[in-house]
Amino acid sequence: MTDPKTVVSFEEAKELAGRDLGYSEWIEITQERVNTFADATEDHQWIHVDPEKAKDGPFGAPIAHGFLTLSLIIPMWSELFDVEGVGTKVNYGLDKVRFTSPVKVGSRVRLHAVVREVQEVKGGGLHLVTDGTIEIEGEERPGVVAVFLSRFYQ
Repeated sequence: MTDPKTVVSFEEAKELAGRDLGYSEWIEITQERVNTFADATEDHQWIHVDPEKAKDGPFGAPIAHGFLTLSLIIPMWSELFDVEGVGTKVNYGLDKVRFTSPVKVGSRVRLHAVVREVQEVKGGGLHLVTDGTIEIEGEERPGVVAVFLSRFYQ
């Protein structure tokens, strides 16, 4: 079961440093999702898109692209957190990303997010620095560890 979504006002968001936002729902990594990502990025390496060949590869199964797993931060983050009453919400970037374990097709992943810091920025905005861990169900090591940045403007 996931944690309830944290929804705050712009003023309340200023006080979120150190706040654990909990865990998103699990998302299944299907072969169809991997193939669609491969088409979008033109990365058709066999380890991702050829299940038969990948069975004999280093991981015993096809794996998701690291950037596919990373991109899932967006829907999982939206599931965990929102700021009400703002005009603009921006995915500002990443400070650090590590792909710490392969994510096999058929596995499920979820995001654990903790707001590290909040800063006011020019233009009436807030800059959030969030520690995100994309966990793989049943695995000790996460698939991705990232520090991601978001901005909210009134």
